[in-house]
Amino acid sequence: MSASSKYSSPEVLARIRSLELRAKHAVQGTLSGANRSPLLGQSVEFVDYREYAPGDDPKRLDWRVYSRSNRWFVKLYEEESNFRSTFILDASASMKYQGEKSAWSKYEYAATLIASMATLAIEQRDAAGLWICDETRREALPPKASRLQLMKLIDGLERSAPDRKTELGFVLNQAAAELPRRGLIFIVSDFLTDLDSLYKSLGHLQSRAHDIVLMHVLDRDEISLPFKDQIEFLDIEGEDRIMAEPRYFASAYGEAMEKFCREVEGRAGDFGADYLLIPSDDDLGRSLAYYLHRRKRISAKASRRGGNTPVTGGGVARVFGRGRAQ
Repeated sequence: MSASSKYSSPEVLARIRSLELRAKHAVQGTLSGANRSPLLGQSVEFVDYREYAPGDDPKRLDWRVYSRSNRWFVKLYEEESNFRSTFILDASASMKYQGEKSAWSKYEYAATLIASMATLAIEQRDAAGLWICDETRREALPPKASRLQLMKLIDGLERSAPDRKTELGFVLNQAAAELPRRGLIFIVSDFLTDLDSLYKSLGHLQSRAHDIVLMHVLDRDEISLPFKDQIEFLDIEGEDRIMAEPRYFASAYGEAMEKFCREVEGRAGDFGADYLLIPSDDDLGRSLAYYLHRRKRISAKASRRGGNTPVTGGGVARVFGRGRAQ
């Protein structure tokens, strides 16, 4: 078992390694790193003052405040913390689709994305974990920050294969219940699932103060429906099949697919979640670099305002030919 595998793309890592993967709002961790934590401790980031109480460390007394008010106050700091990231991968049957112009199936593309992001996180001494799911959770690897953890994570990606139906909402509710500590949760899926259940589960994750990122992976065929002649369409997660000529409904299909993606992006924003649409024939390194640069910039602005702003404009306009979102 090696961390060097078909899902560890050197080209992707070269694009994103130099970027900071910083949580937008407070996360909990166990190491001293560069991500904000809700735990108050001794660190470089000042938060507030509190009146001195017996037992407080005298080194934390603020003498300047004392000279002005003649009262004793200690400084409170926000402890800097490495974040804990959990990657939740949809490994249902629909993720096996691979168009003729795509080098990878949706599952292979998503697995490469996760392996790349996990490698970046662990190189920064951040903890990374993995859930693989379809109707239920198939595999769970709790977040850790070690080279061995990366090898286990990539091995899990390689051993799994897309199969069965999708019940993503059920799995995310389970994640909200079993991941009590605040952290960064990446959900990587085609989101061809029960959307009402998905949105309810996002609300559940939000209520636990997790930082949520939706990575929407679709094949280019699913986006543009390029077929010209009569073709048989199969329900990849069921038994339905139908003969049709796409040229008669390609335009209506494209509008419906764009509406679907915009709805998922909009609802993600409602729950404070980031959203990125990535066609599986896109340059993965470039897409991730774009997202991480944008996330870093928006996070810095939100931090200065003391708020939390999701990364929107996640590529829907660009992918559907309306220009890059601002």
